[in-house]
Amino acid sequence: MTHLAARSLAVSLGHKPVLGGIDLAFTPGRLTMVIGPNGAGKTTLLRALAGLVTPEKGAALLDDRPVARMSGPERARAIAYLPQGGAVAWPLSVASVVALGRLPHGEEPDSLPPLGREAVAEAIAAVGLQGFENRPATALSGGERARVLLARALATKAPVLLVDEPIAALDPRHQLRVLEVLRAYAQGGGTVVAITHDLTLAARYADEVVLMDRGAVRAHATPEEVLTRDHMAASFGVEARILNDDGRLVVVTENPLPSAS
Repeated sequence: MTHLAARSLAVSLGHKPVLGGIDLAFTPGRLTMVIGPNGAGKTTLLRALAGLVTPEKGAALLDDRPVARMSGPERARAIAYLPQGGAVAWPLSVASVVALGRLPHGEEPDSLPPLGREAVAEAIAAVGLQGFENRPATALSGGERARVLLARALATKAPVLLVDEPIAALDPRHQLRVLEVLRAYAQGGGTVVAITHDLTLAARYADEVVLMDRGAVRAHATPEEVLTRDHMAASFGVEARILNDDGRLVVVTENPLPSAS
């Protein structure tokens, strides 16, 4: 199992502090969902964990090794990162786009070995795109392209999967399907960290929730401990009702609170 952590992680972008002294440990086999208001530093956190942002202080660690010191291919085999709003620029087939996830293993997408073909087929099936293999990815809907890009990340078979708002462009059915995929990936031993703005789905699917606000971690615990009225008011500036619907936590945001003076 691969352990991912942030230790005293601080990041500035354009001389502006974005993350300050983040300490987090992510548990293999658990799905962690990161929530927080716009500008809280969620995306920067994921990029720092993926080794795409250089920390000003501290480090992102993979099994106690600084991610920033890993070679590009080694890091790509260990960490699959799916950014928010990813695009497909060329009219490649769905299967060809997903096969790009095998590049970190030194496999050529046009001539995959059996293990690579199996990984691609499993990834396409996981996101519900069987039968789409030969379609140009650029001809698909936005939600379908989002699932193609998730499949590319899954095909890497990396022990760590970092995904930024993977359900933002999806209809309700496929939101649930993608979250089931992420949970299954975690249950298979992966370390999965996902950003979302859907608090009720975070409550339903996450094993752990990280609440970020103004570049800091305000809470990191179970959904029941993080998704509280007090946290919704303090970090999101809203009144909320926290309901229990037949054992499922439901977050109902109701009214914006007056801006602090």
